[in-house]
Amino acid sequence: QVQLVESGGGLVQPGGSLRLSCAASGSIFSGNPMGWYRQAPGKQRELVAVITSDFSTNYADSVKGRFTISRDNAKNTMYLQMNSLKPEDTAVYYCNVFVIKTRDDYWGQGTQVTVSS
Repeated sequence: QVQLVESGGGLVQPGGSLRLSCAASGSIFSGNPMGWYRQAPGKQRELVAVITSDFSTNYADSVKGRFTISRDNAKNTMYLQMNSLKPEDTAVYYCNVFVIKTRDDYWGQGTQVTVSS
């Protein structure tokens, strides 16, 4: 049973920081690209950042310079360090793994991030 579990969301003031974690079970973590997506109320889900198995990264323009994606293959865990948070970063954040061999997508349950004073 493949499972992705996000944690680390919460309420933070503008300018603050949060770190999200995504723990993966099963054998899907190794060798596959992973990413963070977010969905704000009334909006479509959008890509925030991706990281490949060789640690190459890519970011949405809106978060460049503020967010950092990373992964620890030994712990089967991916992270998203979010700094200088803005109210427009408020959304449910989802982690994703794309399994290259089977071309399957796996999603976590989502974690709420709210940036408000």
